[in-house]
Amino acid sequence: MKKILLTGDRPTGALHLGHYVGSLQNRVEMQTQFETYILIADIQAYTDNHHQPELIKKHILEVLADYLAVGIDPAHSSICLQSHMKGLFELTQYLSNLTSFDQLKHNPTLKIELEQKKINNLSFISYPVSQAADILGFRANCVPVGADQSPILELTNRLGQSFNKQYKMDLFPKIKGEYSVCSRLMGIDGHNKMSKSLNNAIFLKDSIDEVKKKVLKMYTDPLHLKVEDPGHLENNVVAYYLDIFDPDKQGLAQLKDKYVAGGIADIVLKNRLIEVLEAFISPIRDKRLQLSNNPDYLLSVLKTGTDAGNNKVEDTMKIVRNIFCLKL
Repeated sequence: MKKILLTGDRPTGALHLGHYVGSLQNRVEMQTQFETYILIADIQAYTDNHHQPELIKKHILEVLADYLAVGIDPAHSSICLQSHMKGLFELTQYLSNLTSFDQLKHNPTLKIELEQKKINNLSFISYPVSQAADILGFRANCVPVGADQSPILELTNRLGQSFNKQYKMDLFPKIKGEYSVCSRLMGIDGHNKMSKSLNNAIFLKDSIDEVKKKVLKMYTDPLHLKVEDPGHLENNVVAYYLDIFDPDKQGLAQLKDKYVAGGIADIVLKNRLIEVLEAFISPIRDKRLQLSNNPDYLLSVLKTGTDAGNNKVEDTMKIVRNIFCLKL
């Protein structure tokens, strides 16, 4: 029997390279090894975007198109829409009884987001419990995450084990985080994690002109004033991206040696990165465009995946409701 994998994203916009190296690549590789569910968490997106529901609904299909374009296969992965899975709402309420406001407030990931976004509505503060309910509702064994998301797994395991102990059962398994090789991709500004909100992202749908514009703005080496000056690779954002995305490691090593020795301009590195990223993004972009032009197909994929996800969650909720709900 396959173990269960659960992962997902909030639909707050198109996905970018940080999403790819941080989680999408792992999902594509792992989807045949696990019983795989991928949740588009639209309800969690409303915690800080409740004023623009039409935009979130549009982004749902954008994220779905990105998933399919990078190789997530509906034959192996059930892509589910959170708002159509009522069992997850119920489970969130029951799990909320097992944690406190102070525990949530000191969650490091949430603490940073509260400081950045200046939001203090109840749904935003409690959304880690909703995330835990997503994972526990599917009784997932494995969750692909970035390094900065480990506090969510810790909370989920704590809530799951507290539930098991409180109600004397073995319903929820311990969850293992699956961390990618590069779980935190630096943005093109060279300072922060790649993020839509920080405007430092290269998106999977970006045109060649957009890729060029963004790469040309990237930071290289402030000491490399003349072509003949030795170049430095440390803190060089272009070199950092080449290390991650350039498949020709031998050719890249030779280029970097020449750059460090002096005699190669920064633009040579940037042009190589433009070529590398365009070769990587263009097939994804083309497939994404094709998918975006077929919304009926996207909706059918989402409906089928959500039905499969609901069946899985309802298996869990039958047991949970038997604890809490009086039969009428």
